[in-house]
Amino acid sequence: MSTVISDKRPGYGQLLRTPGALSFLLPGFAARQPFAMLTIGIVLLVQHTTGSFGSAGAVAAVTGVSMALFAPQSGKLADRFGQRAVLLPGVLIHTAAVSLLVVLALTGAPLWALFLAAVPAGASVPQVGPMVRARWAAKLDGTPLMPTAAAFESVTDEFTFVVGPVLATALCTGVHPAAGLIAEAALTLVGGLFFAAQRATQPAFGLAAAASAEPHRSALSIPGVRVLIVAFLGIGSVFGGMQVSLTAFTEEIGNPGANGLLYGIFAAGNMVAGIAMGTVAWKIGPRRRLILGYVGLTAAASLLWTAHSVLLLGALGLVVGLCIAPALITGYTIVETLIPASARTEAFTWLTGAVALGQAAAVTVAGRLADGHGASTGFLVPMAGTALALATLLALRSRLKPRETSRVAARGIGHRVPVAVD
Repeated sequence: MSTVISDKRPGYGQLLRTPGALSFLLPGFAARQPFAMLTIGIVLLVQHTTGSFGSAGAVAAVTGVSMALFAPQSGKLADRFGQRAVLLPGVLIHTAAVSLLVVLALTGAPLWALFLAAVPAGASVPQVGPMVRARWAAKLDGTPLMPTAAAFESVTDEFTFVVGPVLATALCTGVHPAAGLIAEAALTLVGGLFFAAQRATQPAFGLAAAASAEPHRSALSIPGVRVLIVAFLGIGSVFGGMQVSLTAFTEEIGNPGANGLLYGIFAAGNMVAGIAMGTVAWKIGPRRRLILGYVGLTAAASLLWTAHSVLLLGALGLVVGLCIAPALITGYTIVETLIPASARTEAFTWLTGAVALGQAAAVTVAGRLADGHGASTGFLVPMAGTALALATLLALRSRLKPRETSRVAARGIGHRVPVAVD
């Protein structure tokens, strides 16, 4: 059963007029671009220097696994000591680690050396997206603008995945194989420092957060968060599988320049769907939306391996992209109802880290499949990843019920908030 308390969702214009929002949105947008450039930049550089998609995927996977393991710890530290205290050393370490990885790859260093450099490169990826979401949550908690903010952030993420991979691919193929990673490191340094300088909008931390009405609780201890992590692992398998398989496919047909175009079409589908999600006042609950969206994503991803032309692959990629945004946005909306305020950044980084981990695993497996059996077999990875995640969602959907305190907060005092309950 579902109920709706209001018939209109606040728009993006009202959201952007939130006092102080632009001060963290603009530098935050620049600082999150490198997240989408890192994996594809590594794949293109290492594949160029080693001649193997498998080796390139393995190095990129080490980076993704490292990020997935360290990102939640970064979120915990940000909740405890503040975002600025985590970002400043993080961007410096990341810039140095990526620079070392570039030098090692270009000088023909052994694969194990690339693996070693990939660990700090992934571990130090600035978690700007979760930090921006935490700033929105701190400003808008208990207001009808919170679902709109979740949709807006997903649109921003998807636009990042349009611009980042296309930019990295263009630089690697048109300028130099290392140019994508060099640009990634430069953007991380400049954008991260500017975002860290926005101290006025960062959420309360440390003693201020501890003084809230709710006791601190680790995000990972909440069953619903663990279910969402599995769902986001499946989404990561789509991103990773698409990146490697599209690269291998365009190489296989002798048209490597089409890689950026195909991935851009896929990411553009994400962005268009995200924009639409932010304008809809939903009459069904978020759990049902998540499952329906994931069914569509799984069905679309299951057809990718059948495509044998650029035109068909572009069309299927667009459909897959259109299905990702609803799952991502709804997942972030649900997690906000499951966690206490003291664990916001940590929870968001668990989900972001899950995408990175799923992407890392997919890059590795798809790379091996593409090397051994042809580019089309790499597209089996998104199909398997989403199917397993969907099965988990269906089996454990009852764990996604919001906390009672979240229901009260979501309704707010003096607000008419769209609340849909499954």
